[in-house]
Amino acid sequence: SLIPLIYYSIFECSTYQATPGKMALGILVTDMNGNRVSFGRATGRFFAKMISALTLSIGYIIAGFTQQKQALHDIISRCLVINR
Repeated sequence: SLIPLIYYSIFECSTYQATPGKMALGILVTDMNGNRVSFGRATGRFFAKMISALTLSIGYIIAGFTQQKQALHDIISRCLVINR
């Protein structure tokens, strides 16, 4: 289904830099320099989330152990999720 791909990619590359859920939590998706991500990078991050999930969710768990609190899909797409 293309709906989740479009949903995440458009919201994360928009001026909001977040989905409504991330906005409610006060967090943003940025590139490594704190800038807004492109549509291509947001799409790549979406597909990289599948890799994080396929590793028995270890891709998500590693966020607790990396210096910048990045999950595997953030490392692959070179993104950061930061507090506003």
